[in-house]
Amino acid sequence: MTKNTNELPPRGAPAARLDPVDRKLLGLLAGDSTLSYAELGQALHLSAPAVHERVKRLKRDGVILGTVARLDGAKLGRPLLCFVQVITSTVRRARQVAALASLADIEEIHTVTGESGILLKVRTQDTQALEALLAKIHGVEGVEGTRTQIALSTLLERGPSPELGE
Repeated sequence: MTKNTNELPPRGAPAARLDPVDRKLLGLLAGDSTLSYAELGQALHLSAPAVHERVKRLKRDGVILGTVARLDGAKLGRPLLCFVQVITSTVRRARQVAALASLADIEEIHTVTGESGILLKVRTQDTQALEALLAKIHGVEGVEGTRTQIALSTLLERGPSPELGE
């Protein structure tokens, strides 16, 4: 399932209109997407069909992109979490790195500002697997170099909050 989950809306297109109930519903689903419509309805003081209609609308509007299981990388044999900055010669070359999306060790690919054009989130089995992945990245035409940071521990990992910032 490779999908661009951070497309910018067309210029002038407003963000989805969410009321406080929508935001609470999104928070509940982000915490546990296996809750039934009846359970969600109890928490929201709505009927199960009303919750179902809200979820359908949020999916239709692209607010809910999918329902997925969060997996433990270490238990799956990929305990080494790294962030790899990929330095490319041009923005067009940076887009070629996206061709690596089919590699199972690459979890996320972002275009970024700064010295590097791409930021990858990767999980590998060990440093040897990381070295092999870096060799594949360096094999992409236009890649001039990489900078890799290995995460020692993860203190927080989550998606965007449905609550409005202050």
